[in-house]
Amino acid sequence: MHAQTATAQRTFPVFPDPEPEVTIQSLRSGEEAEVLAFLAIRPIHTVIMAGMIRDNGLESSLNRGNFYACRDEAGNLEGVALIGHVTMFETQSDAALRLFADLARQNQSGHVIIGEQNRIKRFWDFYGRLGQAPRLICREQLFEQRWPVPVHQPEKLRLATLDDIEMILPVHAQMAFEESGINPLEKDPEGFRKRTARRIEQGRVWILTDGEKLIFKADIQSDTPEQIYLEGIYTSPEVRGQGYGLRCISQLSRMLLESCKSLCVLVNQENDKAGKFYRKAGYKLRGSYDTIYVGR
Repeated sequence: MHAQTATAQRTFPVFPDPEPEVTIQSLRSGEEAEVLAFLAIRPIHTVIMAGMIRDNGLESSLNRGNFYACRDEAGNLEGVALIGHVTMFETQSDAALRLFADLARQNQSGHVIIGEQNRIKRFWDFYGRLGQAPRLICREQLFEQRWPVPVHQPEKLRLATLDDIEMILPVHAQMAFEESGINPLEKDPEGFRKRTARRIEQGRVWILTDGEKLIFKADIQSDTPEQIYLEGIYTSPEVRGQGYGLRCISQLSRMLLESCKSLCVLVNQENDKAGKFYRKAGYKLRGSYDTIYVGR
């Protein structure tokens, strides 16, 4: 009879690979080219930050916040974030995302956090882990317009001037109130007026008027060689359903696409009429976003 021998299998504990070590630092003037190259990898999702840097540089009070970088051990960029009144980020690792979330939680001037839904969810896992709840969450859809653009009868669209500011201010403020629950004309009237005036002086506000009445308005929030980001698009309730909005947005899209590859706009997911409007104008759905208003 032969003795049977059993070979015991040795087992070893399995440890997850350690996260790469990243560090966070403030971005300074002179680093713009590197940061813009990083953001240009996904231009439609980083157009707002890229536009701010092109307009104001990395260090400016006009950004209403500070730009930060996360770098790996070799000094390569792992992420870029603007942390301030508006917080936005572009990251390539969870480690960078966690550091940005920790820093944003310490920011006392924070008002809103914007990002793609899957990334915002992960960001909030880090940001809100101490039990903080958002004041308001808006689900939004990202629409993009490229050539070709449907042709409609043109309207007498023109760039706004400072003489038009009194008709523009209440409309833009009301749109902000409907989205966030805060009226900037009441909370920060002087700052809101200055920011609106600067945008008009930059040639970023397009309008259609009938005498002293504002019929249509659209703002260029961010302008880069790859993308133009539009916001504050408004058609007067008195003329809705008469085709003014469609003719104006199509005309504006054709003009702006002469200088960039595509246009984009965020639309509240619950606003079905707006979604149908942009689809009719030739815009395509490109992604889902969350805008979180923090409880400050």
